[in-house]
Amino acid sequence: MVSTPARPAPKGRAGVTPKGPAAGAAPHERSAGAKVHGRSAGANPYDRSTGARRTGPIAAGRAAGSHPVTSVSRVSRFFREFWPRIEGSNRPSNGSSYYLILGATLALTCIGLLMVLSASAAESISQNVPAYDLFLKESMYAGIGVIAMLILSRLSIGRLKKLAWPAVGLSLVLLALVFSPIGKAVGGNRNWIEIGGFSAQPSEAAKLALSLWMAAVLARKEPLLTQGKHMAIPVIPVAGLAIGLVLLGHDLGTAVIMMGIVAAGLYFAGARARVFVPAAVIGAIAAVVMALTSGNRISRLSGWQGNCSDGNDLCFQAQNGIYALASGGWWGVGLGQSRQKWNWIPEAHNDFIFAIIGEELGLLGTMVLVVLYGIIALAIFRVIVRHNDPFIRIVCGCIMTWIIGQAFVNIAMVTGLLPVIGVPLPLISYGGTALTLVLAAIGVVLSFARTHPEREKAPS
Repeated sequence: MVSTPARPAPKGRAGVTPKGPAAGAAPHERSAGAKVHGRSAGANPYDRSTGARRTGPIAAGRAAGSHPVTSVSRVSRFFREFWPRIEGSNRPSNGSSYYLILGATLALTCIGLLMVLSASAAESISQNVPAYDLFLKESMYAGIGVIAMLILSRLSIGRLKKLAWPAVGLSLVLLALVFSPIGKAVGGNRNWIEIGGFSAQPSEAAKLALSLWMAAVLARKEPLLTQGKHMAIPVIPVAGLAIGLVLLGHDLGTAVIMMGIVAAGLYFAGARARVFVPAAVIGAIAAVVMALTSGNRISRLSGWQGNCSDGNDLCFQAQNGIYALASGGWWGVGLGQSRQKWNWIPEAHNDFIFAIIGEELGLLGTMVLVVLYGIIALAIFRVIVRHNDPFIRIVCGCIMTWIIGQAFVNIAMVTGLLPVIGVPLPLISYGGTALTLVLAAIGVVLSFARTHPEREKAPS
């Protein structure tokens, strides 16, 4: 008996999809749609370039149309990795936080020097003072601050801990000297000391000293911090003494920032929420009492609420700050071309320098400042997340709250969201002590940013 040879399967042409099951297939394959290698017969089983039959999961994915699935997976992966990328916890430390902090700080310092020159030159000329007088002084303090920043950035954690107790002791002595014969009152606030023509603001040194001291004490007592008394003592009494001395000098704005620093230190040490509620209530009551017992503060609150019919100077300052921001528009009137700095805004080179930036550089210039502060906040936050040492976490948290919180208060004050309370803009406003101490605080953070976190294993 001669068997009839089976007909060979038709060879498909490139680009042509055969319709129906291949010839020679079993009857049950024909009836089931001739699934070959996991594909339905409707899918193209041939490679367009060679005419060979495709097999395996790649062909199945192409037949099913995998491009939308790939796009969705990429988007979902982006969002899954977004926060770890922000934290910097999904990859080994490469020093990016160090350079972000250093670059943003130097950029803000340069912008500050430029704007101090622009804002102070007009008032200096009107007072028959050399136009570059305040600029040269600020540049000198900036140089001192940068040197201090670089020195502190090279110190080890052990040396910084040893500096904590002497620093807080010295700051308390300086705060007390404000009420001695060498103390000096400026703008109704007695918060300066002057020796031989050299003046300084001890409250700025107290901010950095409290940050280091609280971190050293709370880190040493870490096993006991679950008990409220160990969390509060000795931090609350010593910090309360420093803040009380500042309040005695009638500097409510600086006291508010110092309260925020203390709260940040307790928070990053692991204090529970029930600790902050009574502290916030007590602080709010104290602020209200101090505001109501001072005619100067009452007039500021009245001006902030829009009661400007009496034409007081504080309302005059706030209003002209808003006018400066409004006249700047999107792009500004040009560097050095501000009109409001010609004695229309008191302290244009100091507390209200943000208004001059908005007028000369426009909304774009102000947004650059906000972005630079955001970079500093993000980079310091990454340092906090990367380290397990409570000393590092508390110090960085306090300094971040100090710089970013003070910047927020100043910008809110100039834009009318808060009353005028006399808080300078960090790294931008005129003020030698403030600039030097903020740069020194950045140096402390840089010393942690350049160290390897404990959680990372040494390369084998």
